Amino acid sequence: MAVIHQAELRPQKAEALAAWLPTQQWSGVTDGEDLTIAGKFRFDDPEGDVGVETILVRTPDGRTLHAPLTYRGAPLAGAEDFLVTEMDHSVLGRRWVYDAAGDPVYADVLRRAIATGGHEAELTRDGAPGTWEKEGTAIGSGTAPDSPTVSSVVVRTADDTTEIDTDHGSLVIARVVGAVLPAGATLTGTWADGSGVVAVLLP
Repeated sequence: MAVIHQAELRPQKAEALAAWLPTQQWSGVTDGEDLTIAGKFRFDDPEGDVGVETILVRTPDGRTLHAPLTYRGAPLAGAEDFLVTEMDHSVLGRRWVYDAAGDPVYADVLRRAIATGGHEAELTRDGAPGTWEKEGTAIGSGTAPDSPTVSSVVVRTADDTTEIDTDHGSLVIARVVGAVLPAGATLTGTWADGSGVVAVLLP
């Protein structure tokens, strides 16, 4: 279960992505393009320390970009190349925001969701009753009873996919929804006006 805070963010997530995506060759985005957030969903970190969120970004030419992020309360050692931004969160304080492909916690929760047929986290409001309305969902295709814990990642990006080699096999994420992915168990995302396979666990 993911706790959502009523908070001010500086920069806002959309601002951070608008600045970061043009630096990523796979995005095809240039500075100043009018990007919109089409949907998003979260996963639970078993330890409760790292925020894990997938954001789907719509480009002016109609493509949907898959931008998973992790949010940490301190820098992730060795992940400088994956830093998207540093963010001020009015409740949680300073946050370090990473391209999740370079974060072992993301690989761990993604692998588990795919392998076990898991789904996105339920969203609860901090300090208030009720749940937060979701802007997207995700579901894995696997049927395994459990998934081994991932503790390391090696990342390679080519064209519009990123392969994440872990200590328990490899994952491939579609940077552009609709990219050709290899065969394997899948994670399918669904949002207000779209859906697609966004990640694959290689056999």
